This record gives sequence, structure tokens and C-alpha cells, in this order.
Amino acid sequence: MNMIKLQMKINFNHPYHLVDYSPWPLTGAIGTMTLVTGMVKWFHNFNINLLIIGYLIVILTMYQWWRDICREGTLQGKHTILVTKGLRWGMILFIVSEIFFFVSFFWAFFHKSLSPNVEIGAIWPPTGINTFNPFQIPLLNTIILISSGVTITWAHHAMMENNYSQCTKSLFLTIILGIYFTILQAYEYLEAPFTIADSIYGSTFFMATGFHGLHVMIGTMFLIICLIRHLNEHFSSNHHFGFEAAAWYWHFVDVVWLFLYISIYWWGN
Repeated sequence: MNMIKLQMKINFNHPYHLVDYSPWPLTGAIGTMTLVTGMVKWFHNFNINLLIIGYLIVILTMYQWWRDICREGTLQGKHTILVTKGLRWGMILFIVSEIFFFVSFFWAFFHKSLSPNVEIGAIWPPTGINTFNPFQIPLLNTIILISSGVTITWAHHAMMENNYSQCTKSLFLTIILGIYFTILQAYEYLEAPFTIADSIYGSTFFMATGFHGLHVMIGTMFLIICLIRHLNEHFSSNHHFGFEAAAWYWHFVDVVWLFLYISIYWWGN
């Protein structure tokens, strides 16, 4: 018994976080494999049963894994100053990797638009492509995302000042703006006069804007979780890195959209 107490004291007498045994990496891998296999089955056999099972496994894993991390950072007090510093660097490097991910799409777009091949008419946009008016829905979406950048900054400053009410309102408003952006982009896709199969323009347009839309949905989910945690008083004025990471991610999404709007919607037209 004394050896067990000594071992426990050794394990917790340091600022590092040595993670406990967890089944969620295994269930996450199984869920992802099931999801991808289900997608292949859906493509070939038009059967979505396996796809739905994969989605359920992934969603349940996400919920339980995030629940454990929230407990570690709040109730168990394992997110010390040193651990939080490591989490900050991890988030910074993740955002840098996301920047290079979108750089590849911009590279493809500018490579083809600055020297269009003869196969697409030697002009840009290619022959037969009717592009979007940049001063309609794209401009509205730009205003929405810039506004959401203001509201998330408002929420962050309210949290640092321990203003619970202001933080709740501004964070909720940011989530509404994110959902509104997604709805408008879905409507834009439904009304698009071209498809992803329409030359290099369609491919680069839908890949770049589509992945950005996916990041907006992920960021919105991130903010919803932060709002739930805020309502459950998981954050304080000096211990709220989960929210801070969500704010960083959302600002990244805003900046990427500005580049997309200027280069693809406005200059590319």
C-alpha cells in the first residue's frame, strides 16, 4: 500500500501531463476505418448502412474523448502552466499546417489562371464558365465572417474581464454568424452555374471553397463546445486555453476566406 501511495505521489509531483490509458484512440481508428469503408460501399453499392455505423462510432468517440479532456483540464487540474504552453505550441503548429494545406489550392489556382492552357481556351476563366458575381452572396459572406471575427474578439476580452453575460452573448452571436455563413454557401453551391467537373476552374473553386466551408463547420462546432463549457463555468479569466484555441482557429478561417474572396471570387473573375 505504501508503495502504491509513493508511486501516486511520484506520478503527480510534476507539472507534466502523463496521459492515462484510454480506449478512444482505438475506437476512433475503428470508427474512421468503418466510415471510409462505408463511403466506398456507398459509392459502389449505394448502401449507407456501414457509413451510418462509422459516423455513429466517430461521433461517440469524439464526445467521450472530449469529455475526458474537459475533465482533465478542469476537475483533475492536469492542464498546468507547462502543459498549457505545450498545447499552445501544438495549436500554433496545427494552424501552420492548415495554412500550407490551403496554400496548395491557391498554388493550383494561380498556376492555371496566370498561364491558362490552350485546352481551356487560353483565357481565364475558361471558355463556357459563368462565374459568380463577387458583389452578391460572396460579399455578404465576407461581411458575415469579418463580423464574426469582431464578435469572437469581443467574447475573448469579455472572458478575460470575467464578464460572464457579455461573453455568452458574443459567443452565441459568433456561432449564429458561422451557421448563417454555412447556409449561404450551401445555397450558393445549389445555384452554381458550373460543377467540380467543369475544367480546372470548377476543380480549384470547389476544392478551395469547399474545404474552407468544412473548416467553418468544424470551427462552429468548436465554438458550440466552448459555449457549453462556458455555461458550465469551465473557464476563468486566466485559464481558458480551450476557448483561446477556438478563437485562433476562427481568426484563421476568417483570414483564409479574405484570400479566397480576393483571389478566386474577385480577381479570378
